[in-house]
Amino acid sequence: MEDEMGNGVVAGDPNMATLEESFPRGGTRKIHKPEKAFQQSVEQDNLFDRDPPKRKKSQKGPAKTKKLKIEKRESSKSAREKFEILSVESLCEGMRILGCVKEVNELELVISLPNGLQGFVQVTEICDAYTKKLNEQVTQEQPLKDLLHLPELFSPGMLVRCVVSSLGITDRGKKSVKLSLNPKNVNRVLSAEALKPGMLLTGTVSSLEDHGYLVDIGVDGTRAFLPLLKAQEYIRQKNKGAKLKVGQYLNCIVEKVKGNGGVVSLSVGHSEVSTAIATEEQSWTLNNLLPGLVVKAQVQKVTPFGLTLNFLTFFTGVVDFMHLDPKKAGTYFSNQAVRACILCVHPRTRVVRLSLRPIFLQPGRPLTRLSCQNLGVVLDDVPVQGFFKKAGATFRLKDGILAYARLSHLSDSKNVFNPEAFKPGNTHKCRIIDYSQMDELALLSLRTSIIEAQYLRYHDIEPGAVVKGIVLTIKSYGMLVKVGEQMRGLVPPMHLADILMKNPDKKYHIGDEVKCRVLLCDPEDKKLMMTLKKTLVESKLPVITCYADAKPGLQTHGFIIRVKDYGCIVKFYNNVQGLVPKHELSTEYIPDPERVFYTGQVVKVAVLNCEPSKERMLLSFKLSSDPEPKKEPAGHSQKKGKAVNIGQLVDVKVLEKTKDGLEVAVLPHNIHAFLPTSHLSDHVANGPLLHHWLQAGDILHRVLCLSQSEGHVLLCRKPTLVSTVEGGQDPKNFSEIHPGMLLIGFVKSIKDYGVFIQFPSGLSGLAPKAIMSDKFVTSTSDHFVEGQTVAAKVTNVDEEKQRMLLSLRLSDCALGDLATTSLLLLSQCLEELQGVRSLMSNRDSVLIQTLAKMTPGMFLDLVVQEVLEDGSVVFSGGPVPDLVLRASRYHRAGQEVESGQKKKVVILNVDLLKLEVHVSLHQDLVNRKAKKLRKGSEHQAIVQHLEKSFAVASLVETGHLAAFSLTSHLNDTFRFDSEKLQVGQGVSLTLKTTEPGVTGLLLAVEGPAAKRTMRPTRKDSETVDEDEEVDPALTVGTIKKHTLSIGDMVTGTVKSIKPTHVVVTLEDGIIGCIHASHILDDVPEGISPTTKLKVGKTVTARVIGGRDMKTFKFLPISHPRFVRTIPELSVRPSELEDGHTALNTHSVSPVEKIKQYQAGQTVTCFLKKYNVVKKWLEVEIAPDIRGRIPLLLTSLSFKVLKHPDKKFRVGQALRATVVGPDSSKAFLCLSLIGPHKLEEGEVAMGRVVKVTPNEGLTVSFPFGKIGTVSIFHVSDSYSETPLEDFVPQKVVRCYILSTADSILTLSLRSSRTNPETKSKVEDPEINSIQDIKEGQLLRGYVGSIQPHGVFFRLGPSVVGLARYSHVSQHSPSKKALYNKHLPEGKLLTARVLRLNHQKNQVELSFLPGDTGKPDLLSASLEGPLPKQEERKTEAEERDQKGEKKNQKKNEKKNQKGQEEVELPSKEKQQPQKPQAQKRGGRERRESGSEQERVSKKPKKAGPSAEDDSLMDVYYREGKEEAEETNVLPKEKQAKPAEVPRLQLSSGFAWNVGLDSLTPALPPLAESSDSEEDEKPHQATQKKKSKKERELEKQKAEKELSRIEEALMDPGRQPESADDFDRLVLSSPNSSILWLQYMAFHLQATEIEKARAVAERALKTISFREEQEKLNVWVALLNLENMYGSQESLTKVFERAVQYNEPLKVFLHLADIYAKSEKFQEAGELYNRMLKRFRQEKAVWIKYGAFLLRRSQAGASRRVLQRALECLPSKEHVDVIAKFAQLEFQLGDAERAKAIFENTLSTYPKRTDVWSVYIDMTIKHGSQKAVRDIFERVIHLSLAPKRMKFFFKRYLDYEKQHGTEKDVQAVKAKALEYVEAKSSVLED
Repeated sequence: MEDEMGNGVVAGDPNMATLEESFPRGGTRKIHKPEKAFQQSVEQDNLFDRDPPKRKKSQKGPAKTKKLKIEKRESSKSAREKFEILSVESLCEGMRILGCVKEVNELELVISLPNGLQGFVQVTEICDAYTKKLNEQVTQEQPLKDLLHLPELFSPGMLVRCVVSSLGITDRGKKSVKLSLNPKNVNRVLSAEALKPGMLLTGTVSSLEDHGYLVDIGVDGTRAFLPLLKAQEYIRQKNKGAKLKVGQYLNCIVEKVKGNGGVVSLSVGHSEVSTAIATEEQSWTLNNLLPGLVVKAQVQKVTPFGLTLNFLTFFTGVVDFMHLDPKKAGTYFSNQAVRACILCVHPRTRVVRLSLRPIFLQPGRPLTRLSCQNLGVVLDDVPVQGFFKKAGATFRLKDGILAYARLSHLSDSKNVFNPEAFKPGNTHKCRIIDYSQMDELALLSLRTSIIEAQYLRYHDIEPGAVVKGIVLTIKSYGMLVKVGEQMRGLVPPMHLADILMKNPDKKYHIGDEVKCRVLLCDPEDKKLMMTLKKTLVESKLPVITCYADAKPGLQTHGFIIRVKDYGCIVKFYNNVQGLVPKHELSTEYIPDPERVFYTGQVVKVAVLNCEPSKERMLLSFKLSSDPEPKKEPAGHSQKKGKAVNIGQLVDVKVLEKTKDGLEVAVLPHNIHAFLPTSHLSDHVANGPLLHHWLQAGDILHRVLCLSQSEGHVLLCRKPTLVSTVEGGQDPKNFSEIHPGMLLIGFVKSIKDYGVFIQFPSGLSGLAPKAIMSDKFVTSTSDHFVEGQTVAAKVTNVDEEKQRMLLSLRLSDCALGDLATTSLLLLSQCLEELQGVRSLMSNRDSVLIQTLAKMTPGMFLDLVVQEVLEDGSVVFSGGPVPDLVLRASRYHRAGQEVESGQKKKVVILNVDLLKLEVHVSLHQDLVNRKAKKLRKGSEHQAIVQHLEKSFAVASLVETGHLAAFSLTSHLNDTFRFDSEKLQVGQGVSLTLKTTEPGVTGLLLAVEGPAAKRTMRPTRKDSETVDEDEEVDPALTVGTIKKHTLSIGDMVTGTVKSIKPTHVVVTLEDGIIGCIHASHILDDVPEGISPTTKLKVGKTVTARVIGGRDMKTFKFLPISHPRFVRTIPELSVRPSELEDGHTALNTHSVSPVEKIKQYQAGQTVTCFLKKYNVVKKWLEVEIAPDIRGRIPLLLTSLSFKVLKHPDKKFRVGQALRATVVGPDSSKAFLCLSLIGPHKLEEGEVAMGRVVKVTPNEGLTVSFPFGKIGTVSIFHVSDSYSETPLEDFVPQKVVRCYILSTADSILTLSLRSSRTNPETKSKVEDPEINSIQDIKEGQLLRGYVGSIQPHGVFFRLGPSVVGLARYSHVSQHSPSKKALYNKHLPEGKLLTARVLRLNHQKNQVELSFLPGDTGKPDLLSASLEGPLPKQEERKTEAEERDQKGEKKNQKKNEKKNQKGQEEVELPSKEKQQPQKPQAQKRGGRERRESGSEQERVSKKPKKAGPSAEDDSLMDVYYREGKEEAEETNVLPKEKQAKPAEVPRLQLSSGFAWNVGLDSLTPALPPLAESSDSEEDEKPHQATQKKKSKKERELEKQKAEKELSRIEEALMDPGRQPESADDFDRLVLSSPNSSILWLQYMAFHLQATEIEKARAVAERALKTISFREEQEKLNVWVALLNLENMYGSQESLTKVFERAVQYNEPLKVFLHLADIYAKSEKFQEAGELYNRMLKRFRQEKAVWIKYGAFLLRRSQAGASRRVLQRALECLPSKEHVDVIAKFAQLEFQLGDAERAKAIFENTLSTYPKRTDVWSVYIDMTIKHGSQKAVRDIFERVIHLSLAPKRMKFFFKRYLDYEKQHGTEKDVQAVKAKALEYVEAKSSVLED
């Protein structure tokens, strides 16, 4: 309520407007108790509490009744909000505001406004008279004499009264404030009657009269005159004696007012103007109050953010903190009298803002301080002073001065702006970008783009500088380029390229980034000219920007601007130009320069001479490559011209090698020269390598001549130096060298006091020790080596003595971005290594050629040769015999290796000098993952190998090898030990390539060193755990000395209780410590002794030792530091009795103490904490003895291992068994489950470290022991996917089968690990052939398919063989089908036919007759059957499909040999269900009869008498012949349900194996072996006659054909998921099938399954079938719409839009919404579509139809109007016709007719529209209406072809609806038309 009352008046209701003049805010002029009224006005003044625009008002009557409430609200509203400073948003049109001229341009003024804002005044907004003069000038087309330009009328610093004329947004999206100075606008609020003497107004001179000037003060009906007398003083003092001109801006005082304000006389005297004060007598109102008026005021209220003032009796206003008098800030008090200047008045809210700054209190005085000296400076850590949520923030600079940043400058964009970051005191990095004259404040920006901008203002840009910019537009006059926030430059057409371009828009596009060079920059005119000529932009030669730069002999690039017959004029930067006379154009005479040279051509010139005073310069195109040609050395007989010049690039041939380098001959003249080893490469390590592999006769190209003396030529092949010389960047003599230059050279010699650096031209300088490196230099030779390439910065030059000093510090010699340099150095180094490899591959030795081919990342299979003492391994068995391959101890990866063992390794690096290959056994490198890597992505990596200049690391995620440079600069060679990388250390890398090239390595750049992680190194001396936390209570008192000695009795109070110790305060404030082990004599397990003591309790204790807080050791009493130790106390009753000794010999190291404990001993320990990372319990046994209990040794219960924190409490006493000292020596290793013995028969807990598909698991135990579990030992019952449940880090309970090998053999079978549970063993263990009996049925996993049969794994080392005749009754046409249907690892059941113990062979059969399982193969696979025995059954095929999924997993395994066969895995075991349950519904019906037939059938399908029908089984106990026998199992179970398919060609039964009926095979003679096997059956067989068997056979075949027919029936509907699976497999791209499948699930309300089917369909349907995919997406959208949430629907919709044509998806969703009556959502969606697809007519039409269906005819018609506005005109007729059709169908038929009629009157020849109209009328109109239209159509003058069409339609219509007479009438009309046409033709 109060809010409304407070503001009711302010908003100004209509009745108040009339009273405003007579009763300015504050009621009538009865000034009863003004004091009191004001007090209340301030309290109630909630004007400020509103959001902007802020409301301020003068008092509106007393408000006593409200006072209480108001005060409450006042306190709750933030005072800060009241004084929210101005922002662009709070301005409004018509607002009058005081400003200060900031810049004066030809056509506009830039005005600084209060609170850091700025605005613009256009030249036409000065005054009417001035605008009139301008127009005259334009029409006359010549300048007027008496018209002054803006810079002559206005000067920076002038205060002006403005009015906001408009607030707009520029084309670049910036908000701009347009102002007007026109008195008509500023003083519009004054009327003639309101003018009073003494008023201070502003005006502009409008004309000169005889006795004075007419001044425009902008008040209607008033003429203002300034007499000459009154103007004299002003003209003399301010105008330098010149007469006033039209448009001149004046501050004037009203002297006399005549005729009710009709005529006013003015004065401009300085003294009167500067002392003018607005008074109450002048009757100012809130309506006409003007900015710039000075008033007397009284302070009402003081807040931290500003003041409120009361002025002119009735008005209140605010002063924000920027406008307090800086000298008095902080001293203001209530009721203080002050003078203030009005800054602005808000026309709507009437808020008045004032300023108390002295400079504003003397009107007419200009502002003096116009800029700040440090513009453009970037400042770090500038604290926030205050934050204004709608305007910006203020900051305090170093010298205490305030600065201000506008809201838009506080962040890069609105989205990332976080107001929390601007709490007072927070610091930010910012840049000073401007100065606000009105506030005398620096303006800041925090935008990254501005802080990082190269240039902020035109003043910062120097000619010749290279700048980057963004193309804005390309016009005929050139290309505009944006260079900074507010700066643009022009590239003239001539400068767009080295040659003149016809179509620049083909090369440059708007938004492209371009690199330009500045030709000219004029900050005053904001003129910037640039060039894009590549040669100029990339030129490394010195630039000439003034004539003084042009020293004779200087060579530089310029461009020709004119070609004359006397020569060429060449221009440089900053308009400097010179002449190339005709004779200097070339060494040959050029008669006609205009034909040889062209304007705009870039040329390289040499300066001949220059006269800066006359701005004249002579140039030459004749360049000498070497300024001073060297004299020929005497003793040389070489002819002139054959000498080699310094700086020349030559090709050389190697003659011979010496120990220091290569003797070479310079081609073509075979001049002898020397190339030192150190000059072969920029990389110190690569020099010796190249020297080693280069041999006589090799040619080297592009070698640089460094020096020549007495015929001794010295060469250099360093790529960096060569490119420096080529680019012309090496100075030839001392005169060209200036301090600050960056040069590339090499280390010539190293002295104690510094290093000498030589440059290619032969000049040299000294880099003293002090500026050699940013790091401290102990010895110069540690940092550099002779011959090394370096970058040096010249610090000073002594030309007389020809000396210079150089800096080699990295901070001085930056070569650009570190990452780029680092990558450049790396790729250069690796390129050189590739060069060495190509040299090696030319050698004859096979060894060397092989080494040349080896690259990092290659895999090798090697044999261990020996393990050396240092733990490294040497391998043999490489591709060539003598190759040395070694893995360091680190790269052995903790594996136990023995000689002769085979290992797979990966190459890390090839040492091309020592001819050694470094390899690694690390598993994650050997098994690297194939994963797509992204360029520029950041990865964690582990350093695997270090070279001199680069390192090889492996990416943690994938195992790929990447190289990164160890240096990021040529000079970056020295590392302190702490900075050096070590193998095993973690680094952060950014990838620069994603494919390993010829080098085999990815290229990367190392991230900041802060991201490095150390690998855990274990020192023997380690006594303190890495995670040691020191109790702060103990460190407090460490300073106090004590005089205690061991054995003393002390008393103290308990200060604090920790889990394993208690802190006690003794007398004199000494802190003591009682360990948990010294509280009770007898500690029961499970209690926490420290809880027995309570805080504050007094205890008596005995001192038993002293702990040193620095080393944590207990010191002997004789130690000098003992007095500073923390006393260790005991309160054990036994210790307190006299005679007990204390902590034993304190000098003994912890390692010695630990040795006192024997393995197996039981100790009591106290739990300190559970280390989650290391997965161990940390315990303390005594104050100085600590231990660790690995988690796996804490319990045999999975529950405890999962949540150890629930079972073990900190501080609890535990009884543990000593296992032994830890490898770190300072800890005891303990176990809570008895001695940790990994011996045969023991059960132990382990952790899975690796799962090997089809092989098993690798399990690790505490202390580094490793074991393997074979797939056969994962569970007591085998399953299809035995390893499914195992993931690395899973805890498993293992039974140790054998410890014979270094790797343990384990079993996870519960019959082993929990024998007491007596669980059923479904698949018994088979460890040797002895475990098998003939005739036994066994399950196992398929191994491999061999030429003579199938290998079948029965146990870890037992493999059987099934001959093909025993695999299936059907023989497939292709043997390859066996691989397909019997994938490795498939689980099957087999019967043992026969055992051969001598040969260790087991023969098996998979035939249905033997196993009782369906046949493995189906009849449809069968080919032509030459032999009866080769037939196979048909069930195999269906069986196999179920295994498709597993096949992929298993294919890899076959090669690996049996080493891994024993690797185990444990799975959830699903006991086999009877087959029938797993099949489709059809089979269940038949299974009963099947079973009967199985038992009855004649058992004649045994193996034939021929030998090949037998089945051998190979059994191996060892691992030698692993290759063949490595066969991996899979459960054999007919699982047609997994991936069924529909096979129609041969029509076999989907669900029934032929074998389960009866074999259609004639009986065969049985072999003796199988007879014994099948005796039970033979009894029944003999009883059946041949006839019976024949009948049975026929019956079976009939049954089978019945099933086949049923399945062949095309009308048969699928009845189960399996049926659908088959169908979709046969037609994977049919969306109809997929949709039926989804519907099938939805009928059963299985929504999730339907979703899964849709997802499967989307993955399966080919990407080419777009429509089919779209159908599935639409179904999925339908499903989510009906059964999902809005969120899930949105997700699917977003995905659908990504993968399909967006428009189609939108339309479908709209239809779905409409059908499901979600009209609101549909409407919203259509609105989205109209924004996104406004050019698509389909959308408009659909939306129109949607609205009509909802009976919103009006809306639909509006949509038509909008559509016609948005769509191109060619579409209009179609759209109109469509809407008319819709009206016919869904709306008003009459309206539809009207639309058609209207359209056809405009487009009478549109036959398509006529046709639609006719159709619609036939459907919806009367016969008469139809005939009327036909009559009109046949009388149109259209082409005969079209007329024929209409006549035919008319005729058809009449035949259908009319009488015979009507039909004849139409025919007659047609005839009439034809005759008329033909007569026209005849005429």
